[in-house]
Amino acid sequence: MKRFFALCIFASIFFVRLVHAESCIAPEDANNHIGEQVSVCGIVASAKYAVSSPNSPTFLNLNRPYPNQIFTVLIWGVNRSKFTSPPESLEGSKIYVNGTIKNYKGKPEIVVTDPSQIKKE
Repeated sequence: MKRFFALCIFASIFFVRLVHAESCIAPEDANNHIGEQVSVCGIVASAKYAVSSPNSPTFLNLNRPYPNQIFTVLIWGVNRSKFTSPPESLEGSKIYVNGTIKNYKGKPEIVVTDPSQIKKE
């Protein structure tokens, strides 16, 4: 019985990872999905809290760091207090971000307004 239970847990974890892998867009492909509600997954290559910039944005750049970023997760300062830890602490982590991809100056981005939009692997 214990082996069956352990097998069920392993299968569940594997299935969840498989579903994420199949339904996630790579940052490199995000430009092909402008205007779509999707999940983008990648490694946070650089993170910056621009506290002295207007609206105090936080930028999480996936797979390539700024200034060569290919996809950006944008969190405005007004939404930072919703996070239990600073969003820039995700640097180096693989994340899944859900939202509508927008084009900002030729680069795709998702604006995050709630921590539930970001899942850390």
